[in-house]
Amino acid sequence: MANYNPSQSMRFRTKIIMTAVFFVLFFLIALNFFKISVVNNNKYQAMANSQHFGSITISAHRGSIFDANGNVLAKSATVYKVFLDPSMYKNELEELQKRIDKRNEDKKNGDYKPEYDENGVEMNALPESANAFTEQTVAFLSEKLAIEPDKVRKAMEEDTQYSVLQDQVEKPVADEVLSFFNKYGFVSLAVEEDTKRYYPQSELAASVIGFTSADGNGMYGVEASYNEYLSGIDGRTISAKDSNGNELPYRYSKTYDAKNGDDVYLTIDMNIQYYLEQHLQEMVEKYKVKNRGCAILMNAKTGAIYGMAQYPSYDLNNPYKISEDKETAIKALKNETEADKKLAEERETQWRNKNITEVYEPGSVFKVITSAAAFEENLIDLAKDSFYCSGAVKIEGHPEPIKCHKHEGHGAQTYQEALTHSCNPAFMEIGKRLGIEKFSYYLDAFGIDQKTGIDLLAESAGIIKEADEMTNVDLAVNSFGQGETITPIEMITSYCAVINGGYLLQPYVVDKVVDNDGNIVFKNERTVRRQVISEDTSATMREALFNVVNGNGKGNVSIKGYSIGGKSGTAERLSAGDMKDEYAASYVCFTPADDPEIVLLVMADMPDKENERYYGSVVAVPTARDILTDVLPYLGISPEYTDEELANLDVKIPLLEGPLDDAKRTLEGQGIKYEVIGNGIEVVAQSPITGKSVAKDGCVYLYTEPSHTVEYTTVPDVTNGYLDWANEQLTYCQLNYVAKGAMRDEAVVSSQSIDPGTPVPIGTTIELELTVYDSGD
Repeated sequence: MANYNPSQSMRFRTKIIMTAVFFVLFFLIALNFFKISVVNNNKYQAMANSQHFGSITISAHRGSIFDANGNVLAKSATVYKVFLDPSMYKNELEELQKRIDKRNEDKKNGDYKPEYDENGVEMNALPESANAFTEQTVAFLSEKLAIEPDKVRKAMEEDTQYSVLQDQVEKPVADEVLSFFNKYGFVSLAVEEDTKRYYPQSELAASVIGFTSADGNGMYGVEASYNEYLSGIDGRTISAKDSNGNELPYRYSKTYDAKNGDDVYLTIDMNIQYYLEQHLQEMVEKYKVKNRGCAILMNAKTGAIYGMAQYPSYDLNNPYKISEDKETAIKALKNETEADKKLAEERETQWRNKNITEVYEPGSVFKVITSAAAFEENLIDLAKDSFYCSGAVKIEGHPEPIKCHKHEGHGAQTYQEALTHSCNPAFMEIGKRLGIEKFSYYLDAFGIDQKTGIDLLAESAGIIKEADEMTNVDLAVNSFGQGETITPIEMITSYCAVINGGYLLQPYVVDKVVDNDGNIVFKNERTVRRQVISEDTSATMREALFNVVNGNGKGNVSIKGYSIGGKSGTAERLSAGDMKDEYAASYVCFTPADDPEIVLLVMADMPDKENERYYGSVVAVPTARDILTDVLPYLGISPEYTDEELANLDVKIPLLEGPLDDAKRTLEGQGIKYEVIGNGIEVVAQSPITGKSVAKDGCVYLYTEPSHTVEYTTVPDVTNGYLDWANEQLTYCQLNYVAKGAMRDEAVVSSQSIDPGTPVPIGTTIELELTVYDSGD
């Protein structure tokens, strides 16, 4: 009989195999346990926490941004996030249909008695059906929340308990949508507190302030560069859940409070910023500037920026909106991809801070840098040196002679005359004296090819050739501001080093950062990057630039009572790609000339070339003058008049109504002529009116009859004439004037404030702009 029982050896092998299998299984289990508990501990811990704990974010309140005087430029306000619980909504919809069915049954059986309010409206009315309510809800929410109906329908169908419909919702709208749902007892729609960024000044200093993205983080400007301070730290409430996912009572939760963001105080003064933007707009519109205009006003001793502007700008409360003309041009594009690309480019351009991100050729303003380098190296003798200009210079390697703006040449001239004439051949000679090595050394020392370190993101640096790449032609054209490129912030910072004692400063727009307890957590101070030139060289340059303004006035800022130094520039925009025959018109000036407090840069990028009105002296100088005319009194810098200026000051007309004899004495005391109209003994009206100014030889017309008729005259055209001739024409027409601009014999009237042919009351004051067109910049 066969024996089917396993043998001893078979049982032994089985035990071995089983032991090996169990050992492998045990090893795999242990290995997996090790991976879960050690290697992937954080992952599974988070998964467990998500099942056992609920978490609600408490948004931190973003800090505010203030100007130098504490005026609010950016702040956050409470708004609401509207969300729907789709699962609950579906259940509530089913319950609503049951209520509707029950009421319809009651109506059918005569058991329902409607109640009406005092206006005759049925109380506790129900919709026709649950589906009808859904359609009403879709239409209502899409209108109130400004979203597409499909987004509402999609949210209603989601398999979730939380679907955001809209954020940044104002309180009245949030209350209205809650009321709509509460009308039928629905609680599936709810709101959460959130914050929204507001910019009370809209466009003011937009390129400096920047704006925030949808998630609340800073984009561009101070909002981005100081985001770490402004954003704060969100808080969180963590609560325990039971096995069904329901939150346990409050005692099982813990709240970590949010840390609100810090407040940022700028060096920017809102009023100064307004002056810059106002006059930039006038410049850009008057001279049809294609590629925007910009301006910077800086403290010459500290590097603090008082104003930084560009025009056109944009509305910080609606940053994605571009100008209407550009929007129209984009809509005209037939290719949708091309249109989207163009829209993105236009937005990026308007957000970009031109003062720190875009380069241009500085032109004759750069002669200040060349001069300072040469004086520091003792290569110019003010008393003995002569710079001869024949009208053109032939440089080896250049195909044709490089011309001076005065084609017949300036002849022999001192350094001061060469600077005042803005003579290119003279500065090619100065560059030659420096040589490539020394010239390159000073470009580097003045930070021409380096970022200034300003506390704003996305700063660019100028582009110059290194010494080993620079040719004699490069040296020649670079010496008078062509060939190299520079940003406006680099230009004003290097210029500042020339006139402030030689110190290259790091500019800044933020003064301090203050936390919620009033503690200063960050403070910007004067930072000297290096001393480039000596105090003596700087003093020499201040005097030379003051003499450019005071001794010539051709295309420079001249304001009675203020000592100003400055230099204008006009440069071909060779770096602008396919933009052919375009120019950059600029001006940089400072005051007081002997001990500068402020320095101002104005630049128009590609002004219209009509009638050759694209020079810095024609475009940028009047804008700089208008800015300083507003800013200097605002800063409390009082005028100090010379005897000549005192003798020729414009006179502000006082209130003259009252006794005629008193009015006569007042005007005679001010040296103003007058003409009496009527036979009365009381002045009942006057022209010009109170507060208007007239030139020293002006005339005031006094009406003395209560029933007088205002006499009118017609404004003549005095443009393109000299001031004396313009005065004769206006006097003949019984009109007054005040003049501003280049107060020199060779200056002509470039514009008048009231158009020729306009009828105006006799005595009206016409503002005349004087310009010297052959300004050589």
